[in-house]
Amino acid sequence: MNFAFTEEQQELREAARAFLGDQSGSEQVRHAMALESGFDPSMWKQIGSELGWASVAVPEEYGGIGLGHVELVALMELMGEHLLCAPFFSTVCLAGNALCVGGSEAQKQEWLPRIAEGQIVATLAHAERGSGSDPFDFGCVVTEEGDELVLRGEKRFVVDGATADLVIVTARREGSQGSDGIELVLVPGDAAGLERLPLPTMDATRRQAALVLDAVRVPAAARFGEAGSGATTLARTLDLATIALAAEQVGGAQRCLDLSVAYAKEREQFGRPIGSFQAIKHKCADMMVQVESARSAAYYAGCVAAGDASGLSRAASLAKAYCSEAYFACAGEAIQIHGGVGFTWEYDPHLYFKRAQASEQMLGTPAYHRERIARELSLGA
Repeated sequence: MNFAFTEEQQELREAARAFLGDQSGSEQVRHAMALESGFDPSMWKQIGSELGWASVAVPEEYGGIGLGHVELVALMELMGEHLLCAPFFSTVCLAGNALCVGGSEAQKQEWLPRIAEGQIVATLAHAERGSGSDPFDFGCVVTEEGDELVLRGEKRFVVDGATADLVIVTARREGSQGSDGIELVLVPGDAAGLERLPLPTMDATRRQAALVLDAVRVPAAARFGEAGSGATTLARTLDLATIALAAEQVGGAQRCLDLSVAYAKEREQFGRPIGSFQAIKHKCADMMVQVESARSAAYYAGCVAAGDASGLSRAASLAKAYCSEAYFACAGEAIQIHGGVGFTWEYDPHLYFKRAQASEQMLGTPAYHRERIARELSLGA
């Protein structure tokens, strides 16, 4: 398997690096963090309509440029490096993937072109209070009343849930358990009975919300596929989003390394740069090993996602488990190398530390993904 990018992919990355360097620097990130929405709507529109990033993984027949998950991984890595404050992950990696994987033809025709153009913000409402990492552990209920679906329940930690124009809600039929009876349902962000509550989070660069669904009614056509058949769509969607998140973590870890090396070269102690001390050298060397290993895991997973479905879940878990821990470790070391200023507001390492901690919990902890791999290898129960 060749992990080298093609010339076109390299051009995409260079263009993305230049744009993010200008538009997602420390000053712009901090400005976006202070906004109620958590992002600049004009930048999101530019990402979609001008740069075409939102259309990378959308098929051409639905208004996309039909590239794929390798290109998506390449972009996510750079977005993580620059802490991009935009609803890209929620709209493209969660909702967009869900529509591509399991949406009906009519649903794809209606929503994917708007996602590809950056015209809307969309997301997936899946996790619930106390549900843990098990993707099928949730209790939101969907029932049928005439030609309508009625949703009741509460979702937590919904990325960009307070600003989304479209929410794909995971629910289950009454009395079902595990992977049985699962459905994915399209819900407009302004639907009657839907209450959206912004959540205070440690990572202010990525907004989350709680959604309360109090007898939310939508047409039966809002359902993905056949009644109660959404488990496969949900599992693949979460695997693809997990790989994208792992790539973002690689970018964050790389920036932590870069910030640390730059500071170690300029900060002097006892008349010499602190980077000349063995303890600091070894910290930076260890960080580099972790970053490169994490990058290999994320790139491998991206290649698997771009191919057939075989091995997708294992590759996703491998990447998420390793990249989560590598990012968190590098963010912690960056703060240590910066010393007392590392966690002050004026320096950026604390922003990456908070993103690393939040991302480690999202879409399954490293422990969950290791256990998942062990089960696939028939180790243990």
